[in-house]
Amino acid sequence: MRRNWFGRGLMFAVFAVLFLVLFSYFVMSLWNWLMPALFGWHVITFWQAVGILVLSKILFGGPRFLGGPRPDWNWRRRMFERWEKMTPEEREQFRERMRSRCGSYGQTSAEPKA
Repeated sequence: MRRNWFGRGLMFAVFAVLFLVLFSYFVMSLWNWLMPALFGWHVITFWQAVGILVLSKILFGGPRFLGGPRPDWNWRRRMFERWEKMTPEEREQFRERMRSRCGSYGQTSAEPKA
């Protein structure tokens, strides 16, 4: 069993490195194709492309491969659970609040809104 775990970890590491190399090469190629022609910027090396990827990950975030799903991805499930716990009166109050905020989406009206 331990050997299987080690093999899977090694395969994951190999694929992670392969992904980083291919994605960095893609960024480098795209940069070197577009940026000098469009803006007159310099051509970059492979390691500079890796640095750009790391910097963009730090600045803009992105997928959390090791951190699990983002907490805000569960909003739909939480909202459904809240909806199930509401009484019919609370549901109607909620609908009215949403209509006042967002308008009456999905309902047809004879008169256009002003």
